Amino acid sequence: MLASLGTMPELARQLSGLGGCTHPVRLDGHRTEYAVNTATGEIGNVLRHLDSATLPAGQLLVRCNNRRATRCAACAETYRRDTYHLITAGLRGGKGTSEGVATHPRVFATFTAPGFGPVHNRPTDGRNCRCGTHHDPDDNALGTPLDPDTYDYEAAVLWNAHAGALWRRFSIYLRREVAKRAGLTQRAFRHHARLSFAKVAEYQKRGAVHFHAVIRLDGPEGGDTTPPPWASAELLSDAIRAAATAARVDGPEIDGRTHHFAFGRQLDVRPIRSADFDHGQELTDRAVAAYIAKYATKGAETATGTLDRPIRFLAELAQAQITDHARRMIRTAWTLGARPDLADLRLRAWAHMLGFRGHFSTKSRRYSTTLGALREARAEWRRAQSSAPVPQDGDTTLVLAHWAFAGTGLSTAETWLAASLEPAPGTEGEPTT
Repeated sequence: MLASLGTMPELARQLSGLGGCTHPVRLDGHRTEYAVNTATGEIGNVLRHLDSATLPAGQLLVRCNNRRATRCAACAETYRRDTYHLITAGLRGGKGTSEGVATHPRVFATFTAPGFGPVHNRPTDGRNCRCGTHHDPDDNALGTPLDPDTYDYEAAVLWNAHAGALWRRFSIYLRREVAKRAGLTQRAFRHHARLSFAKVAEYQKRGAVHFHAVIRLDGPEGGDTTPPPWASAELLSDAIRAAATAARVDGPEIDGRTHHFAFGRQLDVRPIRSADFDHGQELTDRAVAAYIAKYATKGAETATGTLDRPIRFLAELAQAQITDHARRMIRTAWTLGARPDLADLRLRAWAHMLGFRGHFSTKSRRYSTTLGALREARAEWRRAQSSAPVPQDGDTTLVLAHWAFAGTGLSTAETWLAASLEPAPGTEGEPTT
């Protein structure tokens, strides 16, 4: 049908601009660019006009930019690469970050959740699991409770719901611990040094969130300034261990039981060495960036076998292809979400995420560039490649646009055609025309 209408080549070009996105946002509307004389304010000729009705797909198609690999592999890959560059910039410099950060004290730390009951596992010493079985790495039983009836599902869900608050408490304590080891007051610390970080959340197979973080010690103005002489990776590592041990968050009281939340005993803190000096023997900045970026596109559905989108009714679980463990976690979150005293946790809205409602990747302001800046750099590159007329001297551009949401996804014919196309280089993250 597309070939008979003569629109297949044009539609193929529009779809190729999606870079492989399989669930784009469809928009109706128009965009017009005018030349404006900066001296007189007079609006001149139309430089370019775009009307969605004239496009081969009948609408403007915009990448969904979903970070989940299970929802859109192409957009998730773009998100993963952006995260890699963001982390790398904070470790080696570049993209607006000083290259001097490569010499600053830096560590890679992993913060885990406490235990909520025995689960099937693979002991590192080669022994069998407590169930008496030696599980294969891809065994679906891994991470599930040995006895689901005694597993503390309530605490597990509430831990996820409070994990973000616990991280914020830890970051406050960390500044205190570093200042104490430097012999400074908390007020004086900010005039000598600054802590920067980037972290990503990962789900363990048991459904509990834990954090991987790059933590850096800079001078008072961030990465552009040299850390004080007392700053070292060893001091930073020691302060992280102390802060992680001390951090506590008070939770709700449910049926006479008061919850308190802290990180688990498994805390891994390792200095990051420069790739130029480690001879492949120590943890490098490149390895850390790749490791964090890998988990930036994974949600609970990847590790735990749960859902990758919200549910509106608990009855939807009856048809869901999920694990029994995930089903019980979701049911627990849904039940707790009905309590008025837990309304601020929004547990029903985040039941598919097993209670966790925080951002999967976050960073402090001075760590490095931002994901938005990386997307804008791609957009600028695309605009530079376009053949739009360049305003004359003394002119600027006025843009008038109006867009309205018209749906998501591709039609059957568009899906068939898109599947035969290779992603166009350099087209990530921008609307297609």
